[in-house]
Amino acid sequence: QVQLVESGGGLVQAGGSLRLSCAASGRTFNWYSMGWFRQAPGTEREFVAAISWSGDSTDYADAVKGRFTISRDNAKNTVYLQMSSLKPEDTAIYYCAAPGARFYYAARKTEYSYWGQGTQVTVSS
Repeated sequence: QVQLVESGGGLVQAGGSLRLSCAASGRTFNWYSMGWFRQAPGTEREFVAAISWSGDSTDYADAVKGRFTISRDNAKNTVYLQMSSLKPEDTAIYYCAAPGARFYYAARKTEYSYWGQGTQVTVSS
């Protein structure tokens, strides 16, 4: 059974940084792309970033480009989201996600089959 466990959220002032981690288990980690999503109160869950199974390819939402960096350590079965220059509008619950298909670079929310429980990120102004 696939499990995704996020950590690293918290309260930070605007302009600060946080690093989120997502530990995966239950299948061969380096066969699958990974993604980060976020959901603020009263809004739909939105795409933040994705990374291919090898780590060679990444994609970002326009709102976070140049400020966030997704990476992975396949030896540790972990994907990271380094967030810098944080803004109050980045406040949300951040979710790690994984697709069901191996060697497939998932681009849409509907292509992700597994989700973590989420970690809260709050950015104060």
